Amino acid sequence: MGLEKICQEVIEIAKAAGAFIAGERTSFDLKLVEIKGKANFVSYVDKKAEEMIVDRLRKLLPDSGFITEEGTAFDSGEKFRWVIDPLDGTTNFIHGAPPYAVSIGLMEADEIVLGVVYEITKDECFYAWKGGKSMLNGREIKVSEASTTEESLIVTGFPYGEVKNSDAFIDTIKHLMVHSHGIRRLGSAATDLSYVAAGRFEAFWETGLSPWDVAAGILILQLAGGKVSDFHGGDNFLFGGQIVATNKNYFNEFQSLIENNYCK
Repeated sequence: MGLEKICQEVIEIAKAAGAFIAGERTSFDLKLVEIKGKANFVSYVDKKAEEMIVDRLRKLLPDSGFITEEGTAFDSGEKFRWVIDPLDGTTNFIHGAPPYAVSIGLMEADEIVLGVVYEITKDECFYAWKGGKSMLNGREIKVSEASTTEESLIVTGFPYGEVKNSDAFIDTIKHLMVHSHGIRRLGSAATDLSYVAAGRFEAFWETGLSPWDVAAGILILQLAGGKVSDFHGGDNFLFGGQIVATNKNYFNEFQSLIENNYCK
């Protein structure tokens, strides 16, 4: 089965999980939330959605492995590994605030070859596969053409728990508040990356991330014409816990700003 066909199947899987999540939101009780850490939550909805996704992906690609946020699957997989966040933006979800998304990436060896991000509250499905284009609900998407901070709208995320490099974060915020179109914080890294891919934002940066937060969105952004790196400009952005993601024209300026502030 080719990647395009697999991607179409994964879209349906993501949408089915999204329908379950949306249905549970209508009667969700905050008392059912578990606390994994400071401002880091999980509920039965996350776990059930992940179980649903894993079950269907096992049937789609037998012998594939899994990297999952909620730890419902531990299969190693010799060739393929699925990287899954069943509900990216759980804090938003439990408060009934958008956005929140299903994020499913597929790795072949060390390469991301497929990504699907289904943003539930707007019924928007972003997807891409190696050799194809980045798409949103059936139409091709591209990053913006902006090339400077003065032309750009930036998105970021706040890490949970103790904030490391807080001075660097504040310095970056101060600079962007003065020189850019503004800064947004949506609460879903998968959505952030997808929005940069669609040209809604010019750049995204964050620390403290896990591979399931970004795997799918990375490929969607890259195939939409964007660039991704770690804070040093290197390639340790999937497992390294930090990411810079921009359109192609703005990458050098923005990556330099992040590196100069965080890597002094």
